[in-house]
Parts: sequence; structure tokens; C-alpha cells
Amino acid sequence: MNTRTLDQHIEVTPGIAGGKARIAGHRITVQNVVIWHESFGKSADEIASEYGLTLADVYAALAYYFDHREEIDRDITEHKAFIEALRQSTPSKLKEKLR
Repeated sequence: MNTRTLDQHIEVTPGIAGGKARIAGHRITVQNVVIWHESFGKSADEIASEYGLTLADVYAALAYYFDHREEIDRDITEHKAFIEALRQSTPSKLKEKLR
């Protein structure tokens, strides 16, 4: 019988995945799982099968998210703002070619 607990599913290691909480033994962050689930509408089953995780891994990531929601939401918002700033400062070469 496997009796893994939440702390055995989620790791935070400086230098790996930017020090963000991630699925133990993977580089998949809790933030990744949250975006796939909340923004893209993927079910826990879909995430688990697409990325070689267990359902317990996915649900542990979601549980971790709800325990640390403010911090993770802030990281997601900052990441989106960084991407948008990058887009604004770096024009698309494809759009330039099409003009």
C-alpha cells in the first residue's frame, strides 16, 4: 500500500525550476498544472496522462496551489506581464516580413 503524503508529491529545490514548487521528480511546476487546469480547462486525468504523472501528483499540485494561491497567482500575473512587455519591446519578425 502506497501512503505518500502531499510533501512527498511536491518539492521546492533551489536551482531547479527556478526554485518554484514542482511535482517531485519532475520539472513540472505547480504553476504549470494550475495553468493547464484553470486556464486551458484540462482535467486532472488529462494532465496526468499527457505528462506521465499520477492523479495524486496532479491533485497534490492543485492542493498546494490552493494553500499558496496568492503567491502563485502573483507569479502567474508577473509572468504574463513580463511576456507582454517582451512582446511590446520585440516586434514580430514575421509581421515585419508580411508588411
